[in-house]
Amino acid sequence: MNTNKKKDGISFKKIFYRFSAWVTKATGKPAAFLSALFIVIIWGVSGPLFHYSENWQLVINTGTTIITFLMIFVIQQSQNRDTAALHLKLNELIATNKDTSNRLVASEDLTEEELEIIKKYYKKISEHANSESVFTSHSLDEAGKDWKNKLEFQAGNKNSKSKN
Repeated sequence: MNTNKKKDGISFKKIFYRFSAWVTKATGKPAAFLSALFIVIIWGVSGPLFHYSENWQLVINTGTTIITFLMIFVIQQSQNRDTAALHLKLNELIATNKDTSNRLVASEDLTEEELEIIKKYYKKISEHANSESVFTSHSLDEAGKDWKNKLEFQAGNKNSKSKN
């Protein structure tokens, strides 16, 4: 019997994903920071009441250590998921653009040495771009042309499919 599944079909992975997404969003808000700051201020102000004892110090040390330890796993899970989604989006853009090389699809799987070789190539390209004025930019104009070309290409594909 699979112990990773509940009766309703929701796996521990899905529960952990939802939990980590919620925790990451909640702890990234100003209210979370202010709450943590408030706790530290209360702890600091209470120092004289407890005569700055070892137990008083132990409370904040233990609390922050436990929270930090658990947050590492929650944040890492969210970071891994976001990174994977970003890679997939970039792969989609590379793979579907007729003007790009598919050699960089899944480049996240290359070794450090292979990435360095590719980086040197793009560094040479950037050196050529550096010779142009800072105010010279083709990206917006080219993006507009690419967008029009893409619409025309898609319209052409729809027409050829409807004829078949």
